Amino acid sequence: MLEELEMRNVYGEMMVELAARDPRIVSLQADLTGGHGMKGFQQAYPDRHFNIGVAEANMVGVAAGMAACGKVPFVHSFATFSTRRCFDQIAISVCYAGLNVKIVGSDPGVGAELNGGTHMALEDTGIMRTLPGMTIFEPVDNTQLRQALPQIVDYDGPVYIRLFRKKPEKIFGEGYTFQWGKADVLQEGTDVTLIASGVCVAESLEAASLLEADGVSARVLAVHTIKPIDTESIVKSAQLTGAVVTAENHNIINGLGSAVAEVLAENHPVPMERIGARDRFGEVGKAADLKKVLGITAADIACAAKKALSRKAL
Repeated sequence: MLEELEMRNVYGEMMVELAARDPRIVSLQADLTGGHGMKGFQQAYPDRHFNIGVAEANMVGVAAGMAACGKVPFVHSFATFSTRRCFDQIAISVCYAGLNVKIVGSDPGVGAELNGGTHMALEDTGIMRTLPGMTIFEPVDNTQLRQALPQIVDYDGPVYIRLFRKKPEKIFGEGYTFQWGKADVLQEGTDVTLIASGVCVAESLEAASLLEADGVSARVLAVHTIKPIDTESIVKSAQLTGAVVTAENHNIINGLGSAVAEVLAENHPVPMERIGARDRFGEVGKAADLKKVLGITAADIACAAKKALSRKAL
């Protein structure tokens, strides 16, 4: 079931609320104020909203300067531009300097839809993951985003937020409690663990249902903090089920799948399969069709789980 509100609207509302509590918060945009649901912030705090224009690298430099002066800047653009286009500025001006800048990259992966391959970030997590000191957070639904943002503001250090702008699938109910850096167990299982992030969490839950119909018990682990990864939960899941499948709306290279593979190789090797874009760029299409093109549907995840299980029996 889809959420009632688009994630960008929830993000914008939360930022207005958080700015009322914390005068350090400022917003920097690259001509995408409306695209990120931040028009309300602009109206409420015109002296704390800065449209730098289509100059993302410069925007990061400005944000670094503000952070050095004690502000908490949030910089915004499409995920392709907020990471790939200004990587060196993030590396040196933000991470090397150890500054408290929050970077928001919207429309990751299939979320770019009709903007096509040029705007389809399938490598942004990998780019940010290489940077010392960078935290990577990808909310799965609006409930999780609402609870996480105050903690992101309070955290002193660079954070990359991989933000899906449109309506996400509703995953968590009112009783959910967000824990910074801790993965969420959505379903217990004994045969295989499905470890997913972002839009692939809902696909993994559906895959678990498909597997159950075939007599396979799947544990589902939702990962919101990709760096630093929750090593403890991953190792525990591998020990419980003996096989793992990762699923991400990203290239399989240096994303969630790579992070999990590193954890397992160093701590508890088990048969593992990775679902994600396979070393390719994106293309124009609607999200549902793009999931099929990239091979990140529930059926793809279920098929990978059966492959991992067949290796487990060897």
